[in-house]
Amino acid sequence: MIEQPQYGVDPWTLPERELRLDLLGQSESVFALSNGHLGLRGNLDEGNPYGLPGTYLAGFHERRPLPYAEAGYGYPEAGQTVINVTNGKLLRLLVDDELLDVRYGSLQSHRRVLDMRRGVLERRLDWESPTGRRIRVSSTRLVSFTQRAIAAIRYEVEVERPTRIVVQSELIANEDGDGRSGSEDPRAAAALPAPLVAREWFAKDTRAMLSHATRESGLRVTAAMNHLIDGPANLTTDISARDDVARLLVSADLEPGQRLQIVKLLAYSWSGRRSVSSLQAQAFAALAEAVHTGWDGLLAAQKSYLDDFWDRADVEIDGDPSLQQAVRFALFGALQASARGEGRAIAAKGLTGTGYDGHAFWDTETFVLPLLSYTAPDAVRDALRWRHSTLAVARGRAKQLGLRGAAFPWRTIAGEECSSYWPAGTAAFHINADIADAVIRYVRASGDEQFEQGEGLELLVETARLYASLGHLDADGSFHLDGVTGPDEYSALADDNVYTNLMAQRNLRAAAAASERASDPADRLGVSPEEIAAWRQAADGMAVPYDASLAIHPQDAGFTAHEKWDFDETGERYPLLLHFHYFDLYRKQVAKQADLVLALHLRGDAFTPEEKARDFAYYEAITVRDSSLSACTQAVIAAETGHLELAYAYFREAAQMDLEDLEHNTTDGLHIASLAGAWIAAVAGFGGMRDHDATLSFTPRLPDQLTRLAFGISFRGRRLRAEISHAEARYSLHDGAALEITHYGQAITVDPAEPASCPIPEIAAGETPTQPPGRRPLASGR
Repeated sequence: MIEQPQYGVDPWTLPERELRLDLLGQSESVFALSNGHLGLRGNLDEGNPYGLPGTYLAGFHERRPLPYAEAGYGYPEAGQTVINVTNGKLLRLLVDDELLDVRYGSLQSHRRVLDMRRGVLERRLDWESPTGRRIRVSSTRLVSFTQRAIAAIRYEVEVERPTRIVVQSELIANEDGDGRSGSEDPRAAAALPAPLVAREWFAKDTRAMLSHATRESGLRVTAAMNHLIDGPANLTTDISARDDVARLLVSADLEPGQRLQIVKLLAYSWSGRRSVSSLQAQAFAALAEAVHTGWDGLLAAQKSYLDDFWDRADVEIDGDPSLQQAVRFALFGALQASARGEGRAIAAKGLTGTGYDGHAFWDTETFVLPLLSYTAPDAVRDALRWRHSTLAVARGRAKQLGLRGAAFPWRTIAGEECSSYWPAGTAAFHINADIADAVIRYVRASGDEQFEQGEGLELLVETARLYASLGHLDADGSFHLDGVTGPDEYSALADDNVYTNLMAQRNLRAAAAASERASDPADRLGVSPEEIAAWRQAADGMAVPYDASLAIHPQDAGFTAHEKWDFDETGERYPLLLHFHYFDLYRKQVAKQADLVLALHLRGDAFTPEEKARDFAYYEAITVRDSSLSACTQAVIAAETGHLELAYAYFREAAQMDLEDLEHNTTDGLHIASLAGAWIAAVAGFGGMRDHDATLSFTPRLPDQLTRLAFGISFRGRRLRAEISHAEARYSLHDGAALEITHYGQAITVDPAEPASCPIPEIAAGETPTQPPGRRPLASGR
């Protein structure tokens, strides 16, 4: 953890205290801007120095072989890796022939601020060149939420005395560094040297364009730039382009009191099908619209978009200013990862870095989409439509595995399974139920009947078919799913993983009910009454292991009979995956992340309060949280079982994951699921919100450190607001008709004209659970 925090605390901005080159990679991720389609890492305007250069387009990737020492039937043959596309952020500055580089001369001041209300990154630096010339540079950067293909930078230069200035505005492909961190961490990305092949280039006046294609995947991309320039009358420009570089030179003799201002507009387009000329036309059209809108118009549209988002989604916290800031940063990060994805996957790192090769996992449906379902439902619809677009590939994968329905991949960019380690990948069949759960939640929250009877129904049907063919009924009518890998990646190929079974049970029941509600669409999918009956039989007979001697649920059948992990011998060797072989991990009682505890949250309707308390205490002692996905779930169940201090510590850990670089790999990109998990910890943890059926329920309670929590929920055209203190919860409606909810099991109706206030009862918690040595949650603040 960082001993001297580099970020200041402010409720709506993230100010960087100073430029620390040793933490440059982390700040590049933290200051990344994106809209779900286009992402720019927070690299310095001048390009150097950098931790990890990066410009990303959602879904744009290269294929690479997956070598095996011993190949086997059904092993994925190719991987997919996110590409660092053409860099348009670059604005190099020469001051009397000295190139601005903060490592040389004298950096007298440097400040960056991420403004989460305005959606911009602002930078201001004062620099003295090695020859004694002092200049001030101010820049403001945005990636537009309203014009999906557009990014813009306003760059201004001022001088103390007459100085010759040259600004080099560039587009560069295949730039040095190749978008890789050089890390040996298996969670980092593969290195692909010079993945882009030049196709065409263009330069005229203040416009330039580069078009490239990937060598293997055959995807094509065009990056274009235009400039709005304001400065002294003596300024001149020159523009040129070749295969991997386009460069505009702006030269001026600046006097004190004068300012050179350049507004750089960037547009990106890509496709695997359309021609290069079509992509160029699209990029130049987007640039024309951005020029028409102008810098002030882009800023105003960005602010308006975010005003609406914060009105719907803001979480207010009193009592912990740094947690308030962190939660807003988390919400902003989740929005940036998803808002304009529109048919592309939401990657585990969003568009902030190359970690995990830019792949999407089950994280999306289980952690990110719950947040978006109640704050930005259109993004959920688009994310699920992306899953639906990959159905043909998933059906093919299921057939290859000898199964019916669809087998969705554990990790992917374009739909194909990209995990070469099949025990953690192929066997993680819970991904199907995670997708189904996201469909169920989105339909309940949005009331989107068209989606429910179209893509949603087909997703539910094909995922249910997979489970019906994967499992088997035994003689006593119990239904078993054998040889699967649950969320805990320190266990694999287990029988009857409780999380997988209970989520599959919900999937099967939802597919049956949806097929009966939409009988005509279900008929077109070939769903018969006999198949519906089989789904219900499997769901009703779903095996849920229970260890009567310990009075807890084993994570999977036989788990509690395994030898317990020897934490005394482990010392400080975390994460375990970097120090111990999976063979050893798989044989022991040790959990990388919440697994059974995640079932307590998402299928809390299947457990009694007493079972939750015992199960939570048991798994706290063996869960090491080597995954960023874990803390938020542990926060939720800690709060539900009355361990409010522990819940608060986990809440802080989830929210501060990247601001304090707790996993030591924020350089590779933000942990989007952990950011979304901060919302989950607030709303499902201390807000006590559950959505097990069509009625929202709440059991709120606060820890001593917080005096007030308030949040909004969008639900079927309504905007419900909950405001929680230690004594009571107040529910009000800002839009829509009256809504029935439950508060501690009591049904109440919230009317727009009459908010409801309800007392919060005391809870008697048992003994506080313990964690493995050295793995207590980190609750320190900035």
